[in-house]
Amino acid sequence: MVISSDISSKLAVDAKSVDDLHLMAKKNPDEALQKVAQQFEALFMNMLLKSMREATPKDGIFDSQQTQFFTQMYDQQLAQKISTKGIGIADMMVQQLSRNNKSIEPQTSIGQTNTILSAINSIQQAPLVEGMHPNDKSGQLWSVQRTSSNAVMPAGKIDSVIEGLTAPIQTDVQKKGASSQSGNFIDKLLPHAKIASESTGIPPNFMLAQAALESGWGKHEIRHADNSPTYNLFGIKAGANWKGDIVEKTTTEYINGVPQKAIEKFRAYSSYAEGFNDYAKLLMDNPRYAKVLNSTDAATFANGLQRAGYATDPMYAEKLIRILNSEKLQNREFI
Repeated sequence: MVISSDISSKLAVDAKSVDDLHLMAKKNPDEALQKVAQQFEALFMNMLLKSMREATPKDGIFDSQQTQFFTQMYDQQLAQKISTKGIGIADMMVQQLSRNNKSIEPQTSIGQTNTILSAINSIQQAPLVEGMHPNDKSGQLWSVQRTSSNAVMPAGKIDSVIEGLTAPIQTDVQKKGASSQSGNFIDKLLPHAKIASESTGIPPNFMLAQAALESGWGKHEIRHADNSPTYNLFGIKAGANWKGDIVEKTTTEYINGVPQKAIEKFRAYSSYAEGFNDYAKLLMDNPRYAKVLNSTDAATFANGLQRAGYATDPMYAEKLIRILNSEKLQNREFI
């Protein structure tokens, strides 16, 4: 069967057109990606026109079900016509989905095209106005599920569809960025963790995991008002006996298992070396952390910190164990 590459005049909600697009995605993924993005833009324009029509008063002497029917048909064709030239949405989608296209496999383009088709199928087109004539067959134009003729797709639905299209690519980029950031975090702090490990006996990766949990891998590190670092990666608070610098920050504390916001005072250091040294001193000088110092496995270390009251988060140990068992730390050499 020969599939024409010119399907710009067909509506994507037509089942035959969707099948043609799926087949084109297998034969020529790059071309299909452009066509499918164009169809998505047409549907977007159709929803835009529909919203504009519904915002217009319909109390004129020429307003009736018949005029609504033909107006909707006209808007659908107008949206399709506009999309052939485009307003930029299709081009942006293709550019986003084709990012780094030279380094990806053809199967990836097929998957991206099918992603858009799935999004198109998830959009429930409002039916044309019915009830004009006993033999009216206009309902057969639409094979998707019917909705109320006055139904309008919420803005959130449109956003979720677009997010769904870009999510796979964003996830890949974010994964690469997160991996790089966590790697830099470990490389920067490993020397300090090793020194603290010599005095506490706690494995360096255990301390790095806790620092990652407390600071979000360095992204949420406690900072001064001028945005300069406090080098406090362990969330150590400044009690009455603390004589060094402090910084006040809003934090989340759990009271009877319920999270509450509170302003607390935290210790500030002049370097990461000082921060790790104070962390080691805190654990060694406080008897309640004695079992933590003798920890040889992740579960004992994490649960020991929680039982000793290091944090009020009831899920603290579970979160810490998850980081300790993550690939970011499991694939690193700490000796």
